[in-house]
Amino acid sequence: MTDRPIWAPWRISYILGEKEETCLFCRVIEEDNDEANLVLYRGRLAFVIMNLYPYNPGHLMVAPYPHISELENLDTPTAAEVMELTQKCAAVLKKKMAAQALNVGLNLGEVAGSSIKEHLHMHVVPRWQGDNNFMPVLDDIRVVPQALEETYKFLVSEF
Repeated sequence: MTDRPIWAPWRISYILGEKEETCLFCRVIEEDNDEANLVLYRGRLAFVIMNLYPYNPGHLMVAPYPHISELENLDTPTAAEVMELTQKCAAVLKKKMAAQALNVGLNLGEVAGSSIKEHLHMHVVPRWQGDNNFMPVLDDIRVVPQALEETYKFLVSEF
């Protein structure tokens, strides 16, 4: 354990703020405030949004518009667009952020680690050699070196 403080001032709004009672993704779909909601792209059947609490800078999510939690209930055209947008995310992260690798996947259900279990979404997490430094070993701490707003402005033009 370290005796030095680790600063993550952007988290205090989440810690102290009211928690959403409705589905985050459904709210974002309804609103017309993409920059504030970190929506990078809206497709015909799905959209790309930045993760507000990323594992790494550039952590993106692709979510379908329908409020569906089970993969087997996703229709084929929507599933295809989710995958197409996931491929687009991979290409953008490699080009703009020089990602050396990616973690891509779904957490289906709370037991699988989903924090928004009621609305299926694909995670696309860029990775670099050495990005998993000593911090997670100390106390499940991750250091994200870039503000979300800066990452948003950096990535949005590619979508």
